[in-house]
Amino acid sequence: MTEAPRPAYSAAAERNRGPILEQLLRLLPASGSALEIAAGTGQHAAHFAAALPGWTWQPTDADANALTSIEAWCRGLPNVRPARQLDVLAPSWADIPTGLDLIYASNLLHIAPWAVCTALMKHASQHLRATGLLVTYGAVLIDGVPTAASNLAFDADLRARNPAWGLRRLADIETQAQEAGLVLRETIALPANNHLLVWALA
Repeated sequence: MTEAPRPAYSAAAERNRGPILEQLLRLLPASGSALEIAAGTGQHAAHFAAALPGWTWQPTDADANALTSIEAWCRGLPNVRPARQLDVLAPSWADIPTGLDLIYASNLLHIAPWAVCTALMKHASQHLRATGLLVTYGAVLIDGVPTAASNLAFDADLRARNPAWGLRRLADIETQAQEAGLVLRETIALPANNHLLVWALA
């Protein structure tokens, strides 16, 4: 008998899934359709879908190699669709349905070129229903708020790994969102100097 593939594991995803879910339970209705961008290991998809049985969850990742791990984490969850590859920078998300109630992206904007932020906002505005939300999670730089030393070190590490990466200013993200027709509805501080950002159609 062939052993099932062992899923990848992220200690950070395991730590932050609880605080994020707490906010999702507050923000979201009892049912809906969700698209997860950059699902990574699949730990968030599995945890959130299990806690939101009325929701249909579509996990995606740009890296085809991540899909096996996502599938392994989500095995047995009837409300999770098969993981699929999705490049945020694609000119069109032709295979992604419109009328989504939620688009969720964790730790994406700072571990990707800035163009990904622009593309995410544009596609989200096209694929969300009128009452839908785009929810992003991660570390951001907020004008007028001192940046934690750990986040400064994290930013330096990211830029050393790839000059196109790095923590983003919330004001700059807002500009891209506004140009796409989205507004920042909530900024929620979470543990480890991260923030959950809640975007809605203007």
